[in-house]
Amino acid sequence: MTGTATALGAVLVYAVVAGRLDRWSVTAPMVLVTVGAVLGDSAFGVLHVTAGAGSVKVLAELTLALLLFADASTIRLRDAEEDVSLSGRLLGIGLPLTIALGAVAAHLIFGASWAESALVGSLLAPTDAALGLAVVTNTAVPARIRRALTIESGLNDGIATPFVVFFLAVAAAEADHQRWVATSLKELLLAVVFGVGLGWLVGEVASRARRTGWTTTLSDSLVVLVTALLAYEGAVAIGANGFVSAFVAGSVFGTAARQELAPATALTEDVGLFASFAVWVVFGAVFVGPTLRSGLEWKPILYAVLSLTVVRMAPVALSLVRTGLRRDTVAFMGWFGPRGLASVVFTLLVYEGLDGSADANSLGRVATWTILLSVVAHGLTSGPLAAVYARRLAAAPPGLPELDDAPEHRTRRRTLHDRPGADHGGSPE
Repeated sequence: MTGTATALGAVLVYAVVAGRLDRWSVTAPMVLVTVGAVLGDSAFGVLHVTAGAGSVKVLAELTLALLLFADASTIRLRDAEEDVSLSGRLLGIGLPLTIALGAVAAHLIFGASWAESALVGSLLAPTDAALGLAVVTNTAVPARIRRALTIESGLNDGIATPFVVFFLAVAAAEADHQRWVATSLKELLLAVVFGVGLGWLVGEVASRARRTGWTTTLSDSLVVLVTALLAYEGAVAIGANGFVSAFVAGSVFGTAARQELAPATALTEDVGLFASFAVWVVFGAVFVGPTLRSGLEWKPILYAVLSLTVVRMAPVALSLVRTGLRRDTVAFMGWFGPRGLASVVFTLLVYEGLDGSADANSLGRVATWTILLSVVAHGLTSGPLAAVYARRLAAAPPGLPELDDAPEHRTRRRTLHDRPGADHGGSPE
């Protein structure tokens, strides 16, 4: 049996028992990373895949582009504006501080250049709510807190993308840094222009076509999926950054379509979800297996621990100063910063951008330990900590700012977990 068939068989087994594993706080990334590590060349050697393979690059890039577009198109910016004191602070203050503190930590621990240190800090800054879905789906946790974390997770990967692109260009430059910086800035600017134009045009046309009855439910879904792919591929074709274009196009598309096509985004989310499963398997085979086989290295592990705690939690605490939130709320929101798919894809791209050099391998080990520890720690603790936090708030006096009225936010598809209200026909226990 080939490695691909074996991996598919493992995914099939997981799909059959996904609901049961979810009750045990065993997430899809936990299972799929393990599958990749076990089947990869560092263990049984039946799944042969390398970070520089063209198919891996295409898979990773298109997966991230789909999810960036889906996130940006379904998050109503008006929701963030209504509660800018939380989601706006996390994105506008917490994210830049996280990148900066992560860069300082990398520079002090590894003695890396500031460009490489900033690259580490930026690629490990985005959060992924899918690694702790029990938090954003637990209705006992105040809606205001869940919404802020969901909006942060949906937007920070797109916001972090220009930083990753910029610092990668600088780190990859060997002589003429100004030329690389100018090229990077040009790619980002072109991506914004292309994304705005495409998102607005398709959003307006698709919205009007839907209102006049020219489309069907399924064709609406196809419009969203193709627009997401076109936002990436079209940008790349003109020499722009595809990820920034996908994120910008999604934001403008959702606004131009007046959120009328938000339900049609489900197909794009599902395709992105299933593609992300393959990315997690590749991550396990290409990075986790070799990293574990090479043994424990205290510097990468130290950085990983700091990245998941101080580097994330201190900026969140600073960003939430004077919001009136309780200390346990600030700590809870600070801890809930899982590193997930965006960091995996960024790591693959950085590895390729640095041509598999010694610096790329070192950076890969740092990112691998951080993501791996996050997959395990956030996956196992999200459910129990959400329950403890909810009980503490339930016993607190009324009038807390955490309990202010806030509309429920749509849970985006990032795992096989059912959306609220879904019925798969099973019998409750």
